[in-house]
Amino acid sequence: MKMDMLVQAALLLALFSLLFISSCQLLTGLIKTADRRLRLRLTQRRWHGEGDRTRHLGWSLSWIMRHLADLLEALNMTMSASAFAIVSGIAWLIGVGIGGLWFQSVNGLLMLSTMTAALPYLWLRMRLISRQMRARMDFLPAVEIFYQAYMMVEPRNIRQVLALCLEERRLRSPVRASFERLFRHLSTNRPMEEALRIFSFSLGHVWGQYLTNLLRVGLTEGADISASLQELIRDMRQAQREDLRERNRLLEIRIANFSPPLFFLLFVLVNLRLNREQALYYYLIDAAGRHMVLNGLLLMFASFVMGIWLSMRRM
Repeated sequence: MKMDMLVQAALLLALFSLLFISSCQLLTGLIKTADRRLRLRLTQRRWHGEGDRTRHLGWSLSWIMRHLADLLEALNMTMSASAFAIVSGIAWLIGVGIGGLWFQSVNGLLMLSTMTAALPYLWLRMRLISRQMRARMDFLPAVEIFYQAYMMVEPRNIRQVLALCLEERRLRSPVRASFERLFRHLSTNRPMEEALRIFSFSLGHVWGQYLTNLLRVGLTEGADISASLQELIRDMRQAQREDLRERNRLLEIRIANFSPPLFFLLFVLVNLRLNREQALYYYLIDAAGRHMVLNGLLLMFASFVMGIWLSMRRM
């Protein structure tokens, strides 16, 4: 009885949250115009407001919100970190409701709700890793173009160099988006450390961290970094073969990521083909079968998490 009441409360709360967020988004879309949203993106009010809201919640929560904000910013998504946290909370409530209705156990409820709550974050991480893999292939040419523009600009001003690189339109997507975002942040009085942190986060590899450190030196101290850029380009050219092997390993990890769901789906389809009625009874009604499905979902979820973690380490 208590389990049924908890499930009903979770589903009702999730439904109410979805309706509330949909209504708020609709009203926001009717009130704000596209130009208004564009101007808000080019100001710093949003970031100061979010920092003020999260500062009193403690360092841990502030770090989580900042991490979510950087992740959304790196993907060029207009959703705020607080809205994404609400979406994850709604996914958790949906997991509580489905887990309670289907598995009728606290273990199944907790396991499924944890997986559904983490799915939005994992989806963002997979999108970012895919973009980072594509940008990694064009990073060396981008650094070479930046070095050429840096040698042409007098005095050595990082903002002018970025503007020159973007005006020539020689940078290829998606690495171009990272340089455009960095130039926009530096041109709109965004704190330099935040702009460089998001730039390095969007690139996601060690060469991007090296370039970020060089840009930090050039912006803060005004020092000539041409020799360091030349050395970075030389090191990257020497490491091209190893970098190709790393990209192949990343591709193998991504292929292995999608193998467990395919095998699980194939296993279920074969059982449905052989004996449809008995398979449906076992998967949907029998408690042992439902827990077997739950264990399969848990293993697939663990493989996704491991694949994302390995991809982040390989980057």
